[in-house]
Amino acid sequence: MKWMAIDYGDVRVGVAVSDMLEVTARGVETISWRGQEISYVVDRILKLMDMEKVEGLVVGIPRRTDGKPGPSEEKARQLAQMLKERSGIEPILQDERYTTVLAGRIMQEAGIKGTRKRQVVDQIAAEIILRDHLDRRRKGRL
Repeated sequence: MKWMAIDYGDVRVGVAVSDMLEVTARGVETISWRGQEISYVVDRILKLMDMEKVEGLVVGIPRRTDGKPGPSEEKARQLAQMLKERSGIEPILQDERYTTVLAGRIMQEAGIKGTRKRQVVDQIAAEIILRDHLDRRRKGRL
């Protein structure tokens, strides 16, 4: 089964997909939208889902470090609901605390800087969300 993970942000949305064997995760796109029209983001994700032949969807839920709901959480939940209504796929909602921090560390270790960093940080965060989901599936926790 092929999965897609979404790292929601008010400026950019990172997208990653798995392979059919649910082993690898790779970033496919960063959707820049600057918080303007969410329908643009939904349309683009649906197009990517179709192109990648995705059967499962994971949406990262941005919680505060103390575990309480943050201001972006409701927006991410709304995005997940819109994707469900339009695709018919029930998204799995997953806590995504620290994924952007981890993505930043990965990029620092790889020497990625500047403009390139902004282009890929959200994709790497989506990859982390997806890898975590795939690991939990392999361990039978889902």
